[in-house]
Amino acid sequence: MLLSTSRPVPADDTAQLVRGAQQGDPRSFALLFDCHYAGMLAVAHRILGGGPDAEDACQDAAIAAFSRIGELRDPGAVRQWLHAIVRNNCRTMLRARRPVPVGVAGENLLPSELDDPVARIEQSAMRDWVWHGLQQLSPAAQTVALLRYFTENNSYEQIAELCGTPVGTVRSRLSEARRQLAEVLPRVRDARHDGAGTLRAERREEAATILSAVADGASVTKVAARWAEDMVFWWPDGTRTIGREPLFAVIRQDNDLGVSHKITGVLAGSGITIWENAFINPPEDPFHCPPGATWLLREKGGLVREVRLLHTPRPARPEISSAANRTSASPAMS
Repeated sequence: MLLSTSRPVPADDTAQLVRGAQQGDPRSFALLFDCHYAGMLAVAHRILGGGPDAEDACQDAAIAAFSRIGELRDPGAVRQWLHAIVRNNCRTMLRARRPVPVGVAGENLLPSELDDPVARIEQSAMRDWVWHGLQQLSPAAQTVALLRYFTENNSYEQIAELCGTPVGTVRSRLSEARRQLAEVLPRVRDARHDGAGTLRAERREEAATILSAVADGASVTKVAARWAEDMVFWWPDGTRTIGREPLFAVIRQDNDLGVSHKITGVLAGSGITIWENAFINPPEDPFHCPPGATWLLREKGGLVREVRLLHTPRPARPEISSAANRTSASPAMS
């Protein structure tokens, strides 16, 4: 756990602890949450009831607060600030059954702001610090942290499917990610932080090029040169294919049916890349493909060795009477 529950800290010391945490002192940060964790958990229990979701809401609040503690101007308002983050997390869980992203603090944010965690991190003065900290996590912890906090398909079940692991493993790895961040962020605060924007821009261009290759008439070998010839691709239905051609065959099939792809998000980590895309269906078959997908690319030796694909859940589909609109979707991408 990121937070512990040792003896409470006197309220008079709170302002001093906030200032210490803002200066990157990990002990001050830990003691600050020792003092306030019980109250945060009580807020979560009132909204979500008992159980792991309430604890998750508080742990995610710790990550958010840890990355934005420098923005708290009034140390005396830390209790209300922390409780507001927890309430936001809980309400987001109830509304969409997915966690509030890292970096959200305060409860008066517009929904559009809540829905774009990467944009919020990029707008923060400490964005490079946080991204640098994420890069220091172990590969397994980094993967679940990025999927949990920065992607659309981020329930425990969806992350488990993308990673090919049990849900319990996802929970334990996320807990480990929080623990590692608590140690790493203070240590790297004053270090030189290489911006992640350049790598992410390169990976975004690669994603857009690959997904549009068929329509553009590009060569598989050329556009996917960074993908190993014997790479393993795991499809949403659980089947596995070897090599790049099966993927392009499905993209070609979708393209022939009038389906196109739009990249909506890309994350670049240490040895992993995560894509998110929207499917743009033809007007005559608006439900051919699901709304979107998340791609998890695992790299080794500079080459993509494994890719896992997960679809965004489909919305409720209205009854369709026309036989033409009941065309079956392709088994792989759709």
